[in-house]
Amino acid sequence: MMIFAVAVLLSTAVWAVDESAENLAKKVQNPVADLISVPFQNNFNFNVGPEDDLQYVLNIQPVVPIHLSTDWNLITRTIVPVISQPGFTPDQDRVNGMGDIQFTGFLSPSNSEGLIWGVGPIVQFPTNTDDRLGNDRWGLGASAVALKMSKGSPWVYGALVNNVWSVGGSDSDPSYSNLLIQPFLNYNFTGGFYLSSAPVITAAWKADTGDRWTVPLGGGVGKIVHLGRLPLNLQLQAYYNVVTPDNGADWQLRFQIQFLFPK
Repeated sequence: MMIFAVAVLLSTAVWAVDESAENLAKKVQNPVADLISVPFQNNFNFNVGPEDDLQYVLNIQPVVPIHLSTDWNLITRTIVPVISQPGFTPDQDRVNGMGDIQFTGFLSPSNSEGLIWGVGPIVQFPTNTDDRLGNDRWGLGASAVALKMSKGSPWVYGALVNNVWSVGGSDSDPSYSNLLIQPFLNYNFTGGFYLSSAPVITAAWKADTGDRWTVPLGGGVGKIVHLGRLPLNLQLQAYYNVVTPDNGADWQLRFQIQFLFPK
């Protein structure tokens, strides 16, 4: 997947054109925008496990739109997690490797204005390189996104929701049903600078009640900058988990660099 991301960078760099930072900022805040991008999202999760250790998750998330017709786009979003997981018992060492890849395809109208939406399937692949980094069962589910983005308004807000259910059997891993809700709220200033809050709320429905939910609260800032003619979206956010499972993180620092390829 890393090779794919680099290939996208090289093959599309010639497409980069001058576009206002304000327009690009709004596009990156739209999960179903007609924009090729490759985000590298660094998540530092603090006080994880009985030893209150650090968990690090790098999410490589290439987004590639496919034009189905003049009226419809298919926005493909892939998440490749690279994880550094601390031990959860005194005799466990830290383990590093890849987690389970998720792929989502959003069917979205190509000419939406004001209220923008997309729906489609999500697939989870058991690609983990260690039992502690994922689940050996495949996953299938549904995903939807809706947002409001009006011309002339500095506000972009909405939510992304999906639920993934395990399919098939496994000799070692339990079945799962996992919910993700990501509301997002952005306020844009001139010059491509913006304020943002996009907490990732999750629920593991098959876990015990007290270990089911993770609910963060927080936000941060973002800015469109340029590397030569290539635009980048830089983002820094911090979240405190007001609800967290046993051995879950207390808070998170998220830093993202996103390569943008406007046509």
